[in-house]
Amino acid sequence: MMKTQLIFAVSLAAIFFFSGTKAATFTLSNNCPFTVWPGILTSSGPPLSTTGFELPSKASSVLSVPATWSGRIWARTQCTNVNGKFQCQTGDCVSGQLPCSGAGGIPAVTLAEFTLAPNNGKDFFDISLVDGFNLPVSVAPQSAGGSGNCIPVSCTDNVNAVCPNELQAYSYAYDDKSALVSCTGGANYLITFCP
Repeated sequence: MMKTQLIFAVSLAAIFFFSGTKAATFTLSNNCPFTVWPGILTSSGPPLSTTGFELPSKASSVLSVPATWSGRIWARTQCTNVNGKFQCQTGDCVSGQLPCSGAGGIPAVTLAEFTLAPNNGKDFFDISLVDGFNLPVSVAPQSAGGSGNCIPVSCTDNVNAVCPNELQAYSYAYDDKSALVSCTGGANYLITFCP
C-alpha cells in the first residue's frame, strides 16, 4: 500500500513538473507622483494572495500569479481610511477595506486585463477603457517566452474624452486582431501606472 502511494505521489509530481505549468510574475510599478492603491479582481483561476494594497510613488511590488489566472488590475487613487472605512476617489471597490475582496473598481478606471494560459499556451492581455479612464497604464512582457504579437501596450491619454459620443463603441476583443495582445505562455509582465 505504501509503495502504491509513493508511486502515485511521484507520478503526480512529475506531471506537474513536466507539464510546463508555472506561475507568472507581475511587477506593479508606480511612476505616478502620488501613491496608488492597486485593486485586483480574479475572473477565473485561483485568486491572488492579495486583492489590494498601497503602492507609494516610485515603488514597485512583485506578485506571483497562477499560470491559469484571468482577471483585471487597476489603480485606485486619492484613498483615505477614516474611522476604519477605506475608500477611494477613483477605482474604489466598495469593500470598505484595503483589499477589494472580489469586487471590481467603480468607473471611471483604466483596466489592465489578463488571461494566462497553462502548458505554454497563449497569454492574452489588453488595456481597457470600457470602464473609463483614471490614469495612464502600460503593460510590457518581461521574459523571453513572448512570440507573435507579444508587444508592450500603453494608454497614456483619455481617448474617451476626445471621441464624440456618436463614434464611441465597444469593440469585442476577438473582432479586432489588433485589440488584444498575445504572448506564448510563461511570460512575466510589468504593469506600470503613469508610464
